[in-house]
Parts: sequence; structure tokens; C-alpha cells
Amino acid sequence: MIIERLEVGLFAENCYIVACEKSLEGVIIDPGDESDRILFKVNELKIDVKYILITHAHLDHVKELPSIKAKIDVPVMMHPQDFFLLQNLPAQAAAFGLSVSQIPTIDRELNEGDEISFGEETFNVLHTPGQSPGSVSFVGNGVAFVGDVLFMGSIGRTDLPGGNYDTLIQSIKSRLFPLGDETIIYPGHGPPTTLGQEKRTNPFLI
Repeated sequence: MIIERLEVGLFAENCYIVACEKSLEGVIIDPGDESDRILFKVNELKIDVKYILITHAHLDHVKELPSIKAKIDVPVMMHPQDFFLLQNLPAQAAAFGLSVSQIPTIDRELNEGDEISFGEETFNVLHTPGQSPGSVSFVGNGVAFVGDVLFMGSIGRTDLPGGNYDTLIQSIKSRLFPLGDETIIYPGHGPPTTLGQEKRTNPFLI
């Protein structure tokens, strides 16, 4: 599996380009900013993008969706419980002194248990709410792309609309932990970690 992490924008959000090594079919996860840079890397790696996947609809993870979509017309997929956050994107932006010119559109709903295949790789969709109601994680081949659910040494904030601390902790412990200690976590901000490391050292989880 090819995994390319790009730290983009004012919020240092992790956008991921993930692809099958054999076919070079792939996905873009959370294109939050710097669309030209993301697409340059896609072209450099010669990735045939099949889908754009969204872990959750906070501003820093979806702001560049319209720009990306205009240049590579592939399905955008997200959990429906975060649709309200998309509609509220102008207010999200205004809270940081920013603006958005267009509200992104979603082509397909993602739900618990869905499978997303590209080349010889398959992601399973886990609904992992708490940071937002529609937060999902993409899991497959020993890795998990978790958005802002879990970070190295921390967890996602729950003070934004739809956030719930108890739900977030439950998602981590009941949905992510069973994946196994060796599972590599690719978060929405910061470096990768493993579930085993977070079980042992994350102050919010021990």
C-alpha cells in the first residue's frame, strides 16, 4: 500500500493519498487545503484516483473539496450524520476569520460496514462518532485513517457542534482498540502512531 501524508493549510491538517502498489488505483482522504499541492503529488505518483473520502466535515478537512472535485471528477464519500456540518461551513470558516466560496457536495453516503476498494486494497468503514456525529475511520491492511478521533498522545476535541466526549472515548475503546495493538493509526493531525502505543501512553485512555 502506498501512503503519502501531506500536511496542509493553516491547521496543519493531514491529507492522505493512499493507493494500491500494483494498479496505482487510489483514494484521497480529507483534502482540507492546498489543492494544487495535493494534485501535484497525485500526478507525481501517477495515482489513478477513484474516490475522495472524508473522515468528518470540519473546515480543515473539507475546505478544498470543491477545488479538488473540479479537477478530478470522482465520487466524494462521507457519513450523512455530518451533512449538517457541511451546510454550516461558512460559519465554521467565519469563526477563524476565513471564508468559503462554495459548500462541497457529497456524491455517496458512507455507513458502518461499507467497503471501499481500489486496486487490490479494501477499506472497511467504521463509524467512530464523538469528535463529530458522522466521524468515520477507514481501516484495512493493518492501518486505520481515523481523522480527528485519535492522535499521538491525545484525542479529538469535543467542544464543537455535535461533539461528545463520552461517545468519543467509547468509539476509541470499542471500535478502534479491537483492531489490535500493531494497527498503525494515521490521524488527521500530527504523526502516525499505533494502537498499542496509545493504549500504554495516551493520558486520555489509561
